[in-house]
Amino acid sequence: MVILYSTLLLGFLGFAFGMFLSYVSERFKVEEDPTVKLILEVLPGINCGACGYPGCEGYAKAVAKGDKPDKCLPGKKSGVEERIKEILTNSKKSA
Repeated sequence: MVILYSTLLLGFLGFAFGMFLSYVSERFKVEEDPTVKLILEVLPGINCGACGYPGCEGYAKAVAKGDKPDKCLPGKKSGVEERIKEILTNSKKSA
């Protein structure tokens, strides 16, 4: 009988904590800008910091907020600036 009560108690606690974690994850969800993800895919991803930001993700966030897209030195040869400008114009059209 003790094993049955212990099993039921652990099952109930597991269910309760699972529901609590589900609620908390929805309540405190962080919304991300899809433009940042698109810009990050275009950048070289070497996180050199030559742009003045802490890595490519910091630079992508700054560009999505309105900073100039011409600061990525490693990406200049591969045409990163033009592709970022395309992403920004497409995101402004859809907004």
